[in-house]
Amino acid sequence: MTLTQLREFLLSLPGAAEDTPFGPEYLVYRIAGKMFALLSWQEAPMRLNLKCEPELALLLREIHPEVTPGYHMNKQHWNTVILSESLPDDLWQGWIVHSYERVVAGLPKARRPQAVKP
Repeated sequence: MTLTQLREFLLSLPGAAEDTPFGPEYLVYRIAGKMFALLSWQEAPMRLNLKCEPELALLLREIHPEVTPGYHMNKQHWNTVILSESLPDDLWQGWIVHSYERVVAGLPKARRPQAVKP
């Protein structure tokens, strides 16, 4: 995946916003002011920190060599994903959605994004 594809996917989530509070080399993705992803886009391959349910975080680290404890994050709740070309798109996309949903679930109902009605 390219940086453009990754950014488009992250920003496609309802209410998602991007900023750079840690400098231009780190793109931070938030929902209602709460971070759900942090992208180190200048590394090769890129690295993405994602929030994760603790038991699932441990399982993903065991199964996937691209998944490690969250770099500079709470290791129980965050994973760092090395976005190598061998990692299928559906995996990293699913992990992003999981991170987003974990953060949304922790928001007060009034701050949660409204689903788009067809």
